[in-house]
Amino acid sequence: MGNRVTRDDFEWVYTEQPHTQRRKEILAKYPEIKTLMGPDPHLKWIVSGMVFMQLLACYLVKDLSWKWIFFWAYAFGGCINHSLTLAIHDISHNVAFGNKQAKWNRWFAVFANLPIGIPYSASFKKYHIDHHRYLGGDTLDVDIPTDFEGWFFCTPLRKLLWLFLQPLFYSLRPLYVNPKAITRMEILNALVQFSIDLIIYYLWGLKPVIYLIAGTMLCLGFHPISGHFIAEHYMFLKGYETYSYYGPLNWLTFNVGYHMEHHDFPSIPGCRLPMVKKIAAEYYDNLPHHQSWIRVLWDFVFDDTLGPYSRVKRLCKLAKES
Repeated sequence: MGNRVTRDDFEWVYTEQPHTQRRKEILAKYPEIKTLMGPDPHLKWIVSGMVFMQLLACYLVKDLSWKWIFFWAYAFGGCINHSLTLAIHDISHNVAFGNKQAKWNRWFAVFANLPIGIPYSASFKKYHIDHHRYLGGDTLDVDIPTDFEGWFFCTPLRKLLWLFLQPLFYSLRPLYVNPKAITRMEILNALVQFSIDLIIYYLWGLKPVIYLIAGTMLCLGFHPISGHFIAEHYMFLKGYETYSYYGPLNWLTFNVGYHMEHHDFPSIPGCRLPMVKKIAAEYYDNLPHHQSWIRVLWDFVFDDTLGPYSRVKRLCKLAKES
């Protein structure tokens, strides 16, 4: 993908994020893209099928030995759970039922959360709004690693460990970087989630609960699908802070690989993002993009010019102050 630069700090920039201007230009040239905005009528059925598939899997694994519990958690269940976290990502943009049905979207995200094993959906939405509004914003975009992560996880072995621990960093980092008050929806999310976990434990024992949670932790850590965490915003080329991936794993991840297109048009559901690229091809075809999430993980671990510091950061004013 071209020349890279060694980093011992974040890449500080003093410009606006690129997505706002590109969105204006594309809409001015191709106003028909507005017709792609709105709910995805198939999302609720796909997600429901995945949730019930995992509940069936809970019944099927209840008598397996522990080694097979962890095997199927990594090879099957965790893939579905990771996919469900990306469905929740889409739902956080109200694309399941539309902007006029915000409550339906929030509660459907809680439903999609059930196989993940730990409450996630409400907290994710609370912080993900800031990720789009303040992309790269210091103390505002909690997707960016902390200074400690950038400083410590700088060797291949440490970066590999960091990838394994990604679920913990993603869940704990917001509490340190940008703590926010717990919302009523987060409490309800937790109550529903732990109630379902207890019901599964009561019906089929501990193994199905471990199958769900282990799958989530393993497949959000070091796993081919998890390459998208690094591929999306880590600066593989100087001057570029968002990258797309157009490969086959998009079929399992609600097209999260179309990440430049998503940040340009967050209200367009994943299923229609390929149409954005097709309509406005001249805006995307010449931008750098990734060919493989597995290659992304390999390069991140073994290329000493890449690491948690490989992110663009900027100072952003809160929207209410501007």
